Amino acid sequence: MSDFDYDLFVIGGGSGGVRAARIAAGHGARVGIAEEYRYGGTCVIRGCVPKKLFVYASKFSEEFEDAAGFGWQVGDRHFDWERLVDAKDREIARLEGVYRRNLERAGVEMFDSRALLEDEHTVRLLSDERRVRAKTILIAVGATPNVDPALPGGEHVITSNEAFHLADFPKRVVVAGGGYIAVEFAGIFNGLGAETTLIYRGEEILRGFDDDLRSALHEEMENKGIRVLCGDVFTSIEKAGDGSLLGRTRQGAALEADKIMFAIGRRPNTAGLGLESAGVEMSANGAIVVDAQSRTNIPSIYAVGDVTDRVNLTPVAIREGHAFADTVFGGKTWAADHSMIPTAVFSQPEMGTVGLTQAEAAAGHKSIDIYRARFRPMKHTLSGREEKMLLKMLVDADTDKVLGVHVLGPDAGELVQVLGIALKMGATKADFDATMAVHPTAAEELVTMREPSERLRA
Repeated sequence: MSDFDYDLFVIGGGSGGVRAARIAAGHGARVGIAEEYRYGGTCVIRGCVPKKLFVYASKFSEEFEDAAGFGWQVGDRHFDWERLVDAKDREIARLEGVYRRNLERAGVEMFDSRALLEDEHTVRLLSDERRVRAKTILIAVGATPNVDPALPGGEHVITSNEAFHLADFPKRVVVAGGGYIAVEFAGIFNGLGAETTLIYRGEEILRGFDDDLRSALHEEMENKGIRVLCGDVFTSIEKAGDGSLLGRTRQGAALEADKIMFAIGRRPNTAGLGLESAGVEMSANGAIVVDAQSRTNIPSIYAVGDVTDRVNLTPVAIREGHAFADTVFGGKTWAADHSMIPTAVFSQPEMGTVGLTQAEAAAGHKSIDIYRARFRPMKHTLSGREEKMLLKMLVDADTDKVLGVHVLGPDAGELVQVLGIALKMGATKADFDATMAVHPTAAEELVTMREPSERLRA
Protein backbone atom coordinates (compact mmCIF):
# COMPACT_ATOMS: atom_id res chain seq x y z
CA MET A 1 0.00 0.00 0.00
CA SER A 2 1.28 3.50 -0.86
CA ASP A 3 2.73 5.74 1.83
CA PHE A 4 1.00 8.68 0.13
CA ASP A 5 -2.64 9.79 -0.03
CA TYR A 6 -2.04 11.35 -3.46
CA ASP A 7 0.39 11.07 -6.32
CA LEU A 8 -0.02 14.83 -6.76
CA PHE A 9 -1.39 17.52 -4.49
CA VAL A 10 -1.84 21.00 -5.95
CA ILE A 11 -1.93 24.09 -3.76
CA GLY A 12 -3.82 26.77 -5.68
CA GLY A 13 -6.88 26.46 -7.89
CA GLY A 14 -6.03 29.02 -10.53
CA SER A 15 -5.44 28.46 -14.21
CA GLY A 16 -2.03 26.82 -13.88
CA GLY A 17 -2.91 24.60 -10.94
CA VAL A 18 -6.22 23.45 -12.40
CA ARG A 19 -4.62 22.60 -15.75
CA ALA A 20 -1.87 20.61 -14.05
CA ALA A 21 -4.38 18.75 -11.86
CA ARG A 22 -6.64 17.80 -14.78
CA ILE A 23 -3.80 16.66 -17.04
CA ALA A 24 -2.12 14.65 -14.28
CA ALA A 25 -5.43 12.96 -13.42
CA GLY A 26 -5.87 12.16 -17.09
CA HIS A 27 -2.55 10.36 -16.97
CA GLY A 28 -3.88 8.18 -14.15
CA ALA A 29 -2.50 10.04 -11.13
CA ARG A 30 -4.40 10.34 -7.85
CA VAL A 31 -4.78 14.10 -7.54
CA GLY A 32 -5.98 16.47 -4.82
CA ILE A 33 -6.22 20.24 -5.04
CA ALA A 34 -6.81 22.94 -2.43
CA GLU A 35 -8.07 26.49 -3.06
CA GLU A 36 -8.79 28.91 -0.23
CA TYR A 37 -10.96 31.35 -2.19
CA ARG A 38 -12.63 30.41 -5.49
CA TYR A 39 -11.56 28.10 -8.29
CA GLY A 40 -10.36 29.90 -11.37
CA GLY A 41 -7.75 32.02 -9.63
CA THR A 42 -6.87 35.64 -10.20
CA CYS A 43 -7.56 35.65 -13.94
CA VAL A 44 -11.08 34.27 -13.80
CA ILE A 45 -12.27 35.59 -10.43
CA ARG A 46 -10.60 38.98 -9.95
CA GLY A 47 -8.41 39.63 -12.97
CA CYS A 48 -8.42 39.25 -16.74
CA VAL A 49 -12.00 38.06 -17.22
CA PRO A 50 -13.96 40.56 -15.07
CA LYS A 51 -11.55 43.28 -16.16
CA LYS A 52 -12.30 42.73 -19.83
CA LEU A 53 -16.04 42.68 -19.11
CA PHE A 54 -15.56 46.10 -17.50
CA VAL A 55 -13.52 47.25 -20.51
CA TYR A 56 -16.42 46.28 -22.80
CA ALA A 57 -18.81 48.22 -20.60
CA SER A 58 -16.61 51.32 -20.57
CA LYS A 59 -16.33 51.47 -24.37
CA PHE A 60 -20.04 52.07 -24.87
CA SER A 61 -19.72 55.74 -23.92
CA GLU A 62 -17.65 56.34 -27.06
CA GLU A 63 -19.75 53.97 -29.17
CA PHE A 64 -22.84 56.05 -28.41
CA GLU A 65 -20.99 59.20 -29.47
CA ASP A 66 -19.59 57.59 -32.63
CA ALA A 67 -23.01 56.34 -33.71
CA ALA A 68 -24.14 59.86 -34.64
CA GLY A 69 -21.61 59.98 -37.48
CA PHE A 70 -23.30 56.95 -39.01
CA GLY A 71 -26.82 58.35 -38.91
CA TRP A 72 -27.96 56.94 -35.56
CA GLN A 73 -29.78 59.07 -33.03
CA VAL A 74 -29.06 57.72 -29.56
CA GLY A 75 -31.48 58.88 -26.89
CA ASP A 76 -31.02 59.45 -23.20
CA ARG A 77 -28.62 57.01 -21.63
CA HIS A 78 -27.70 56.14 -18.08
CA PHE A 79 -25.02 53.88 -16.67
CA ASP A 80 -25.97 51.58 -13.78
CA TRP A 81 -22.85 50.40 -11.90
CA GLU A 82 -24.76 48.01 -9.66
CA ARG A 83 -26.31 46.29 -12.67
CA LEU A 84 -22.89 45.84 -14.29
CA VAL A 85 -21.39 44.37 -11.10
CA ASP A 86 -24.33 41.97 -10.71
CA ALA A 87 -23.99 40.79 -14.31
CA LYS A 88 -20.25 40.34 -13.88
CA ASP A 89 -20.76 38.35 -10.66
CA ARG A 90 -23.19 35.99 -12.37
CA GLU A 91 -20.72 35.32 -15.16
CA ILE A 92 -17.83 34.75 -12.75
CA ALA A 93 -19.97 32.33 -10.71
CA ARG A 94 -20.80 30.45 -13.91
CA LEU A 95 -17.13 30.20 -14.84
CA GLU A 96 -16.12 28.99 -11.39
CA GLY A 97 -18.76 26.29 -11.73
CA VAL A 98 -17.18 25.23 -15.01
CA TYR A 99 -13.77 24.94 -13.33
CA ARG A 100 -15.21 22.82 -10.54
CA ARG A 101 -17.10 20.54 -12.90
CA ASN A 102 -14.04 20.02 -15.06
CA LEU A 103 -12.02 18.99 -12.02
CA GLU A 104 -14.78 16.64 -10.88
CA ARG A 105 -14.99 15.01 -14.31
CA ALA A 106 -11.24 14.49 -14.28
CA GLY A 107 -11.47 12.73 -10.92
CA VAL A 108 -9.60 15.38 -8.94
CA GLU A 109 -10.52 15.64 -5.24
CA MET A 110 -11.15 19.28 -4.29
CA PHE A 111 -10.67 20.95 -0.91
CA ASP A 112 -12.06 24.42 -0.23
CA SER A 113 -9.31 25.35 2.18
CA ARG A 114 -6.07 27.19 2.63
CA ALA A 115 -3.21 24.70 2.47
CA LEU A 116 0.24 24.96 3.99
CA LEU A 117 3.41 22.94 3.51
CA GLU A 118 4.76 21.14 6.56
CA ASP A 119 7.54 19.23 4.83
CA GLU A 120 8.46 18.01 1.35
CA HIS A 121 5.54 15.59 1.23
CA THR A 122 3.00 16.87 3.79
CA VAL A 123 0.24 19.44 3.31
CA ARG A 124 -1.95 20.75 6.13
CA LEU A 125 -5.50 21.85 5.27
CA LEU A 126 -6.54 24.65 7.62
CA SER A 127 -10.29 24.15 7.18
CA ASP A 128 -10.21 21.02 9.37
CA GLU A 129 -6.51 20.72 10.32
CA ARG A 130 -6.30 17.61 8.19
CA ARG A 131 -2.91 16.49 6.97
CA VAL A 132 -2.41 14.78 3.64
CA ARG A 133 0.71 13.31 2.14
CA ALA A 134 1.60 13.45 -1.52
CA LYS A 135 4.46 12.02 -3.53
CA THR A 136 4.61 15.26 -5.54
CA ILE A 137 3.40 18.72 -4.56
CA LEU A 138 2.76 21.57 -6.99
CA ILE A 139 2.61 25.18 -5.78
CA ALA A 140 0.39 27.35 -8.00
CA VAL A 141 -0.84 30.12 -5.71
CA GLY A 142 -0.19 33.02 -8.08
CA ALA A 143 0.51 36.58 -6.99
CA THR A 144 -1.16 39.31 -4.97
CA PRO A 145 -1.29 43.12 -5.41
CA ASN A 146 1.52 45.20 -3.96
CA VAL A 147 0.73 47.92 -1.49
CA ASP A 148 3.01 50.47 0.16
CA PRO A 149 2.85 49.77 3.90
CA ALA A 150 5.08 52.76 4.66
CA LEU A 151 2.79 55.29 2.94
CA PRO A 152 0.92 57.47 5.47
CA GLY A 153 -2.77 56.84 4.83
CA GLY A 154 -2.05 53.80 2.68
CA GLU A 155 -4.83 51.92 4.45
CA HIS A 156 -7.35 54.04 2.57
CA VAL A 157 -6.45 52.79 -0.92
CA ILE A 158 -7.99 49.94 -2.89
CA THR A 159 -6.38 47.48 -5.28
CA SER A 160 -7.77 45.69 -8.32
CA ASN A 161 -9.19 43.06 -5.94
CA GLU A 162 -11.59 45.57 -4.39
CA ALA A 163 -12.26 47.51 -7.60
CA PHE A 164 -14.50 44.73 -8.89
CA HIS A 165 -16.79 44.93 -5.85
CA LEU A 166 -17.26 48.62 -5.08
CA ALA A 167 -20.68 49.36 -3.61
CA ASP A 168 -20.91 52.67 -5.48
CA PHE A 169 -19.27 53.96 -8.61
CA PRO A 170 -16.76 56.72 -7.74
CA LYS A 171 -17.04 60.08 -9.47
CA ARG A 172 -13.32 60.83 -9.06
CA VAL A 173 -10.59 58.19 -9.23
CA VAL A 174 -6.82 58.29 -9.04
CA VAL A 175 -4.93 55.19 -10.19
CA ALA A 176 -1.34 54.80 -9.04
CA GLY A 177 0.88 52.74 -11.33
CA GLY A 178 1.91 52.51 -14.97
CA GLY A 179 1.63 48.86 -15.91
CA TYR A 180 -1.09 46.70 -17.46
CA ILE A 181 -3.54 46.91 -14.60
CA ALA A 182 -3.15 50.63 -13.92
CA VAL A 183 -3.54 51.64 -17.56
CA GLU A 184 -6.51 49.32 -18.11
CA PHE A 185 -8.40 50.48 -15.03
CA ALA A 186 -7.75 54.13 -15.85
CA GLY A 187 -9.50 53.48 -19.17
CA ILE A 188 -12.34 51.62 -17.45
CA PHE A 189 -13.06 54.33 -14.89
CA ASN A 190 -12.76 57.09 -17.48
CA GLY A 191 -15.03 55.33 -19.97
CA LEU A 192 -17.68 54.74 -17.33
CA GLY A 193 -17.75 58.43 -16.49
CA ALA A 194 -15.32 59.02 -13.63
CA GLU A 195 -12.91 61.94 -13.55
CA THR A 196 -9.71 59.92 -13.80
CA THR A 197 -6.05 60.59 -13.04
CA LEU A 198 -3.15 58.19 -13.51
CA ILE A 199 0.01 58.82 -11.50
CA TYR A 200 3.19 56.88 -12.19
CA ARG A 201 6.70 57.16 -10.79
CA GLY A 202 8.43 56.36 -14.12
CA GLU A 203 9.15 58.63 -17.05
CA GLU A 204 6.55 56.92 -19.25
CA ILE A 205 3.75 54.38 -18.78
CA LEU A 206 4.07 50.66 -19.63
CA ARG A 207 7.75 50.11 -18.95
CA GLY A 208 9.07 47.22 -21.03
CA PHE A 209 6.86 47.87 -24.05
CA ASP A 210 7.98 49.53 -27.27
CA ASP A 211 8.63 53.23 -26.69
CA ASP A 212 6.64 54.42 -29.72
CA LEU A 213 3.52 52.65 -28.50
CA ARG A 214 4.04 53.85 -24.93
CA SER A 215 4.10 57.49 -25.96
CA ALA A 216 1.28 57.06 -28.47
CA LEU A 217 -0.97 55.45 -25.87
CA HIS A 218 -0.13 58.17 -23.37
CA GLU A 219 -1.23 60.76 -25.92
CA GLU A 220 -4.47 58.94 -26.73
CA MET A 221 -5.32 58.50 -23.05
CA GLU A 222 -4.96 62.21 -22.46
CA ASN A 223 -7.07 62.91 -25.56
CA LYS A 224 -9.81 60.83 -23.93
CA GLY A 225 -9.71 63.01 -20.83
CA ILE A 226 -7.44 60.99 -18.53
CA ARG A 227 -4.93 63.10 -16.65
CA VAL A 228 -1.57 61.30 -16.79
CA LEU A 229 1.13 62.35 -14.33
CA CYS A 230 4.53 60.70 -14.80
CA GLY A 231 7.58 61.06 -12.59
CA ASP A 232 5.55 61.46 -9.42
CA VAL A 233 4.37 59.36 -6.46
CA PHE A 234 2.11 59.73 -3.47
CA THR A 235 3.68 60.89 -0.20
CA SER A 236 0.49 60.75 1.89
CA ILE A 237 -3.23 60.10 1.67
CA GLU A 238 -5.77 61.75 3.94
CA LYS A 239 -9.39 60.73 4.46
CA ALA A 240 -12.05 63.34 5.15
CA GLY A 241 -15.17 62.90 7.26
CA ASP A 242 -17.34 62.45 4.15
CA GLY A 243 -15.14 59.59 2.96
CA SER A 244 -13.38 61.54 0.22
CA LEU A 245 -9.61 61.28 -0.13
CA LEU A 246 -6.80 63.77 -0.63
CA GLY A 247 -3.55 62.42 -2.00
CA ARG A 248 -0.42 64.54 -1.79
CA THR A 249 2.50 63.85 -4.11
CA ARG A 250 6.24 64.36 -4.16
CA GLN A 251 5.89 67.02 -6.87
CA GLY A 252 3.43 69.00 -4.76
CA ALA A 253 0.16 67.96 -6.37
CA ALA A 254 -2.98 67.60 -4.24
CA LEU A 255 -5.26 65.03 -5.84
CA GLU A 256 -8.84 64.83 -4.60
CA ALA A 257 -10.66 61.55 -5.17
CA ASP A 258 -13.46 59.32 -4.05
CA LYS A 259 -11.23 56.29 -4.57
CA ILE A 260 -7.49 55.88 -4.92
CA MET A 261 -6.47 52.61 -6.50
CA PHE A 262 -2.96 51.21 -6.27
CA ALA A 263 -1.79 49.09 -9.20
CA ILE A 264 1.94 49.22 -8.52
CA GLY A 265 2.72 45.63 -9.41
CA ARG A 266 2.12 42.22 -7.89
CA ARG A 267 4.24 39.99 -5.67
CA PRO A 268 4.35 36.18 -5.41
CA ASN A 269 1.71 34.99 -2.96
CA THR A 270 4.10 32.92 -0.85
CA ALA A 271 3.79 34.57 2.58
CA GLY A 272 2.75 32.12 5.28
CA LEU A 273 2.72 29.16 2.90
CA GLY A 274 5.21 27.08 4.88
CA LEU A 275 7.84 27.04 2.15
CA GLU A 276 10.58 27.59 4.71
CA SER A 277 9.49 24.48 6.62
CA ALA A 278 9.91 22.42 3.48
CA GLY A 279 13.24 24.06 2.60
CA VAL A 280 12.04 25.54 -0.70
CA GLU A 281 14.38 28.16 -2.12
CA MET A 282 12.89 31.61 -2.77
CA SER A 283 14.24 34.75 -4.40
CA ALA A 284 14.49 38.12 -2.68
CA ASN A 285 10.92 39.08 -3.68
CA GLY A 286 9.43 35.82 -2.40
CA ALA A 287 9.20 34.06 -5.75
CA ILE A 288 9.80 30.31 -5.80
CA VAL A 289 13.02 29.53 -7.66
CA VAL A 290 12.51 26.86 -10.33
CA ASP A 291 14.32 25.43 -13.33
CA ALA A 292 12.99 25.10 -16.90
CA GLN A 293 10.95 22.05 -15.84
CA SER A 294 9.35 24.02 -12.96
CA ARG A 295 11.32 22.00 -10.36
CA THR A 296 12.30 23.63 -7.09
CA ASN A 297 15.40 22.67 -5.11
CA ILE A 298 13.26 20.05 -3.32
CA PRO A 299 12.81 17.03 -5.64
CA SER A 300 9.16 16.43 -4.68
CA ILE A 301 8.03 20.07 -4.99
CA TYR A 302 7.32 21.98 -8.20
CA ALA A 303 5.85 25.44 -8.89
CA VAL A 304 4.18 27.10 -11.89
CA GLY A 305 2.63 30.43 -12.75
CA ASP A 306 3.05 33.88 -11.22
CA VAL A 307 4.38 32.45 -7.95
CA THR A 308 7.63 31.76 -9.86
CA ASP A 309 7.79 35.30 -11.29
CA ARG A 310 8.94 34.18 -14.73
CA VAL A 311 6.42 35.48 -17.28
CA ASN A 312 3.33 36.48 -15.34
CA LEU A 313 0.55 35.77 -17.80
CA THR A 314 -2.36 33.34 -17.50
CA PRO A 315 -1.64 31.41 -20.74
CA VAL A 316 1.95 30.96 -19.57
CA ALA A 317 0.80 29.47 -16.25
CA ILE A 318 -1.50 27.11 -18.13
CA ARG A 319 1.32 26.00 -20.44
CA GLU A 320 3.70 25.52 -17.50
CA GLY A 321 1.10 23.46 -15.62
CA HIS A 322 0.45 21.27 -18.66
CA ALA A 323 4.16 20.72 -19.28
CA PHE A 324 4.69 19.77 -15.63
CA ALA A 325 1.87 17.20 -15.66
CA ASP A 326 2.94 15.64 -18.96
CA THR A 327 6.56 15.47 -17.84
CA VAL A 328 6.04 14.05 -14.34
CA PHE A 329 2.98 11.87 -14.91
CA GLY A 330 2.61 11.37 -18.65
CA GLY A 331 6.03 10.20 -19.73
CA LYS A 332 6.34 13.11 -22.15
CA THR A 333 9.09 15.54 -21.23
CA TRP A 334 8.72 19.10 -22.46
CA ALA A 335 8.94 22.64 -21.08
CA ALA A 336 7.01 25.83 -21.67
CA ASP A 337 8.78 28.10 -24.16
CA HIS A 338 8.93 31.61 -22.75
CA SER A 339 10.21 33.21 -25.93
CA MET A 340 8.14 35.09 -28.52
CA ILE A 341 5.03 35.38 -26.30
CA PRO A 342 2.26 37.54 -27.78
CA THR A 343 0.43 39.70 -25.28
CA ALA A 344 -2.25 42.36 -25.16
CA VAL A 345 -2.98 45.34 -22.96
CA PHE A 346 -6.69 46.14 -22.89
CA SER A 347 -6.06 49.83 -22.70
CA GLN A 348 -8.13 52.27 -24.71
CA PRO A 349 -7.01 52.13 -27.47
CA GLU A 350 -5.92 48.51 -27.17
CA MET A 351 -2.33 47.35 -27.50
CA GLY A 352 -1.01 44.06 -28.89
CA THR A 353 2.64 43.15 -29.08
CA VAL A 354 4.85 40.18 -29.95
CA GLY A 355 8.61 39.89 -30.22
CA LEU A 356 11.31 42.46 -29.55
CA THR A 357 10.85 46.14 -28.84
CA GLN A 358 12.95 48.60 -30.82
CA ALA A 359 15.33 49.03 -27.89
CA GLU A 360 15.74 45.24 -27.53
CA ALA A 361 16.21 44.75 -31.27
CA ALA A 362 18.83 47.50 -31.48
CA ALA A 363 20.74 46.02 -28.55
CA GLY A 364 20.95 42.55 -30.10
CA HIS A 365 21.12 43.14 -33.86
CA LYS A 366 23.48 45.19 -36.03
CA SER A 367 21.03 46.28 -38.73
CA ILE A 368 17.36 47.04 -38.09
CA ASP A 369 14.72 48.26 -40.52
CA ILE A 370 11.75 49.90 -38.83
CA TYR A 371 8.36 50.11 -40.53
CA ARG A 372 5.69 52.38 -39.05
CA ALA A 373 2.18 53.33 -40.04
CA ARG A 374 0.09 55.74 -37.98
CA PHE A 375 -3.33 56.68 -39.26
CA ARG A 376 -6.93 57.26 -38.32
CA PRO A 377 -8.93 54.00 -38.59
CA MET A 378 -11.62 53.96 -41.25
CA LYS A 379 -14.41 53.92 -38.67
CA HIS A 380 -13.39 57.33 -37.42
CA THR A 381 -13.59 58.98 -40.82
CA LEU A 382 -17.35 59.15 -40.18
CA SER A 383 -17.45 59.11 -36.40
CA GLY A 384 -15.28 62.21 -36.33
CA ARG A 385 -13.04 60.86 -33.60
CA GLU A 386 -9.38 61.84 -33.98
CA GLU A 387 -8.00 58.67 -32.37
CA LYS A 388 -4.99 57.28 -34.24
CA MET A 389 -3.83 53.71 -34.81
CA LEU A 390 -0.15 52.73 -34.81
CA LEU A 391 1.40 49.65 -36.41
CA LYS A 392 5.11 48.99 -36.15
CA MET A 393 7.29 46.20 -37.50
CA LEU A 394 10.96 45.57 -36.69
CA VAL A 395 13.02 43.60 -39.21
CA ASP A 396 16.58 42.30 -39.09
CA ALA A 397 17.96 43.86 -42.28
CA ASP A 398 20.65 41.19 -42.63
CA THR A 399 18.33 38.17 -42.48
CA ASP A 400 14.92 39.75 -43.33
CA LYS A 401 13.47 38.04 -40.23
CA VAL A 402 10.67 39.91 -38.48
CA LEU A 403 11.84 40.54 -34.92
CA GLY A 404 8.75 42.21 -33.48
CA VAL A 405 5.34 43.58 -34.37
CA HIS A 406 3.49 46.11 -32.22
CA VAL A 407 -0.06 47.34 -32.70
CA LEU A 408 -2.02 50.12 -31.01
CA GLY A 409 -5.63 50.29 -32.06
CA PRO A 410 -8.98 48.49 -32.22
CA ASP A 411 -8.85 44.71 -31.65
CA ALA A 412 -5.06 44.74 -31.34
CA GLY A 413 -5.24 41.77 -28.98
CA GLU A 414 -7.09 39.66 -31.53
CA LEU A 415 -4.65 40.65 -34.25
CA VAL A 416 -1.50 39.93 -32.26
CA GLN A 417 -2.62 36.37 -31.49
CA VAL A 418 -2.36 35.57 -35.21
CA LEU A 419 0.83 37.60 -35.58
CA GLY A 420 2.29 35.50 -32.78
CA ILE A 421 1.93 32.37 -34.90
CA ALA A 422 3.75 33.98 -37.82
CA LEU A 423 6.64 35.25 -35.72
CA LYS A 424 6.90 31.96 -33.82
CA MET A 425 7.34 30.24 -37.17
CA GLY A 426 10.16 32.64 -38.10
CA ALA A 427 8.34 34.76 -40.67
CA THR A 428 10.37 37.16 -42.79
CA LYS A 429 9.41 40.54 -44.16
CA ALA A 430 9.21 38.86 -47.57
CA ASP A 431 6.58 36.48 -46.14
CA PHE A 432 4.49 39.44 -45.05
CA ASP A 433 4.98 41.16 -48.41
CA ALA A 434 3.90 38.01 -50.27
CA THR A 435 0.64 37.80 -48.35
CA MET A 436 -2.43 39.24 -50.05
CA ALA A 437 -4.00 42.20 -48.29
CA VAL A 438 -7.52 42.05 -46.88
CA HIS A 439 -9.21 45.29 -47.89
CA PRO A 440 -10.47 47.48 -46.35
CA THR A 441 -8.87 46.68 -42.99
CA ALA A 442 -6.38 48.38 -40.76
CA ALA A 443 -4.33 45.17 -40.60
CA GLU A 444 -3.60 45.29 -44.34
CA GLU A 445 -0.96 47.88 -43.50
CA LEU A 446 1.15 45.02 -42.15
CA VAL A 447 1.50 43.52 -45.63
CA THR A 448 1.67 46.75 -47.63
CA MET A 449 4.47 48.63 -45.83
CA ARG A 450 7.24 48.57 -48.44
CA GLU A 451 9.83 51.18 -47.47
CA PRO A 452 11.31 51.41 -43.95
CA SER A 453 10.43 54.50 -41.98
CA GLU A 454 13.83 54.32 -40.34
CA ARG A 455 17.04 52.30 -40.72
CA LEU A 456 19.32 51.61 -37.78
CA ARG A 457 22.86 50.45 -38.51
CA ALA A 458 25.60 49.64 -36.04
